[in-house]
Order: sequence, then structure tokens, then C-alpha cells
Amino acid sequence: MSDGPITLAMTGASGAAYGLRLLENLIRADRPVYLLISQAGQIVLNMEADLKLPSDAAGVERLLNERFGAAEGQLRVFGRQQWTAPVASGTHAAEAMVVCPCTTGTLSAIACGASNDLIERAADVMLKEQRRLILVVRETPLSEIHLENMLRLARLGVSIMPASPGFYFDPRTPDDLVDFMVARVLDQLGIAHTLLPRWGEAPPDRCS
Repeated sequence: MSDGPITLAMTGASGAAYGLRLLENLIRADRPVYLLISQAGQIVLNMEADLKLPSDAAGVERLLNERFGAAEGQLRVFGRQQWTAPVASGTHAAEAMVVCPCTTGTLSAIACGASNDLIERAADVMLKEQRRLILVVRETPLSEIHLENMLRLARLGVSIMPASPGFYFDPRTPDDLVDFMVARVLDQLGIAHTLLPRWGEAPPDRCS
């Protein structure tokens, strides 16, 4: 992959920590990030991460820039109905998009081509331009409708990544499990990281 912008959308599924950790690592990797957060996503961020975001995109951008130490202009936040945002058009070269976490409602909207808000439109752009789209779905159990939507999108080249972390690397904390999933997403994006040992590598020494 090149060093083009990555669009990150956070929706209202449980698992806000995945999205925040992914955002942190994208910024650390010096990648430009376009951030979209649904209304339900903001509620979940407040509930799960004790992060109360301002109601306006500019305020969210200032807060997250300060929190993650982004370079000037590296992180841009857009409102849910901001149709003039770069991600709303295929003429802008957003390299890839990740929805993390992704609700099954968002999954459904993307699968049927809805563009009711900027998240759905940005995903539709990725599909029509045949660019990288990754959905970190967080739901269980999965209904037949959910599975059919996943299959439909997988056949279009979308990477479906249910938030199901592994345990072979001897995780000790919830943060370790979050890092497992974020590492897998970064692998899909072709972004180097050192979040966890790979299969066959020895885990780091830890005090028992």
C-alpha cells in the first residue's frame, strides 16, 4: 500500500477500544486519517471509554488531535451529514476504509448500497471504486441475515473481520486482546506494527 489517507468509521457496536487503538496506531504510523463517528458510536465511546466527545466535528478533531498527538492536518473529522467531505466522492484518493467497530445495521446498509449518512456513502465509494474496505463486525450470535450480508460483501472483495481475538499469544489483559484485533487490521492495511508476536514467535517474557 502507499501512504494515502485511511478512512476510519466508528459505529455503535460494543468495542470502542478497538477503534480508538486503531486510530492511535494509524497516527503513530504517520498515516493521514479521515475519521467518521456515528451518533450511536459517540454514545458507546462515552459508555465504554469514558470519552465524551463534543457535538461538532471540529471539537472532536481538536480533542482527538490533542489526545493522540497527531501532526497538523493528519487527522480530519467529518460530520455525519457532511456531504462535501472528501470521502463522499470517488474522485478523492482515500486508499482504504475500516469500519471499527461495525454494527450489523451498518453492515446491512453497506450491503444494500444505502447512503443515508457519510459513513454509508464513504463505504459505497470504496465498493464502486474497488478500493480496500474492512468491516470489524462486533455481534453475536449472528443471524442468517447477518451472514448473508457478510457473504454478499465478501464476494465483492470486502474483508469481513469479526472482532474475535485469539489466545495463542498468552494475553494477560483486555488491552492485549484489543491489540490482537488491531494488529490484524493493520496487517490487512499493510501497515507495519509491533503490537504482538506473530504465530511461531515467542511471546515476550512476563512476570508471573
